[in-house]
Amino acid sequence: MAQVKNNTPPRLTFFCELNGSDLSDLFDRPKVIHSLSRLDASVSLGIIDHSTERANVVKSLNQAGIPVIAWQLLPRSEGYWYHMGNAPEAAAGYEAFTRWSEKHGLQWSGIGLDIEPDIHEFQHLLINKRQLIRAIFKRGCSRKKLIAARNRYLELVTRMRSDGYRVDAYEFPFMQDERDMGTTLLQRLTGIVDLPVDRRVAMLYSSFFRPYGTAILWDYARRSQSVGVGITGGGVEMQGLSHKKALNWSEFSHDLLLTRQWVDDIHIFSLEGCIEQGFLDRLIELDWAQTAGPPPQWRKIVAVVRKLLRSGLWLSAHPVLLTAIIVLAVCSVAG
Repeated sequence: MAQVKNNTPPRLTFFCELNGSDLSDLFDRPKVIHSLSRLDASVSLGIIDHSTERANVVKSLNQAGIPVIAWQLLPRSEGYWYHMGNAPEAAAGYEAFTRWSEKHGLQWSGIGLDIEPDIHEFQHLLINKRQLIRAIFKRGCSRKKLIAARNRYLELVTRMRSDGYRVDAYEFPFMQDERDMGTTLLQRLTGIVDLPVDRRVAMLYSSFFRPYGTAILWDYARRSQSVGVGITGGGVEMQGLSHKKALNWSEFSHDLLLTRQWVDDIHIFSLEGCIEQGFLDRLIELDWAQTAGPPPQWRKIVAVVRKLLRSGLWLSAHPVLLTAIIVLAVCSVAG
């Protein structure tokens, strides 16, 4: 993908993942909606519940002309994110969402699908790492389960589109590599389901991968339709997972300028983090004509690691060739 040449601000979408009372308090703050309007920004609102409080926030955004995306989430007891094992719950959750939206007369600019591993399994593996290998092997053999889940999710995406919604997917960056190599190994291992959607948002949060996070961002952003940058604060709490330090303004603005060179559609996690750190006013004044890039040494390392990943994925789809390589390697060592 060619680098973006113009210096105009990109389209910005802010993720917001707050519970009802915290959500209301956030949007009750002076200037929040005004600042979003000045930025011509959208909000991807996590549908954590179907409460009146959440509906009132959506109405206030609708009245202000701020586009709101319904970021579909499930109760923690059902896995929270969409994954291979909860397609029926996802369909039922969407039905409940449509009834709630109709009841309150809510307007949505699109639907966001967050397809990640089962939150309970993920947390269980964080706490009980010895079971990681067994769980990964079990997932790797679940081709039929992946196909069945994908068919259920395809029906759901078709329903969403027939309801008049654009459908976005918030996805891990390695899904680019999986699609390019034509494999399903990573999906089977993680429980993630790759779906045909209208907009793919690669979650390239450099705060997770310091100090080489900007190099990962740079490498994947070049072929992304939209990019998620962050994290500026907030996020789901999980036992066993230590939260990385939130991006400061210098790091955050650097990531935005770097990303802008490749895409004109940027998602930011999160709105609440930006507000707490006073970033909204600074975003309004940001000079998008500036350029930024990652340290050259990290770019080289990330490029090599990604090539190895893609080679491994390709070999996983060609088991005969992989077996031949292993046999030749063993024979050469033995000889």
